[in-house]
Amino acid sequence: MELKNLLMIIAMLTVGASAAQHTLRMEIKGVTSTEGKVSAALYTDQKSFLKFDKVFKAVSSKAVKGVTTLIIEDIPEGNYAVAVFHDKNGNGKLDTNILGIPKEPVAFSNAKMKTFGPPKFSECAFRITKDIEITIPFE
Repeated sequence: MELKNLLMIIAMLTVGASAAQHTLRMEIKGVTSTEGKVSAALYTDQKSFLKFDKVFKAVSSKAVKGVTTLIIEDIPEGNYAVAVFHDKNGNGKLDTNILGIPKEPVAFSNAKMKTFGPPKFSECAFRITKDIEITIPFE
């Protein structure tokens, strides 16, 4: 009976260790004004990438000219990509023109906007295995 209890405790500790949660700290550089908010969306795969209804986690903060810091907590180990935008008018959405081209600044982890659209998840992806800090510039 004691061995069975010991094995159960070991199993529970192993599961708990593999479910560790991490913090992502993002330094968003090149914020041009204090107007509105800077928002970031964290995605887990290509299928959900850049779909507003498929965001894994999101965060917003008042824009700080120069560098705005955003923090997302409780992230399990895995591959992720981040999309950021400066919601200058504070309406809670990314404003686009009639062609769908953003009228507000956008940026991505590890990639830039392309001439004919946004980068793919795989171009933006990075791995989280511990607490991490990344820099994402508006360009």
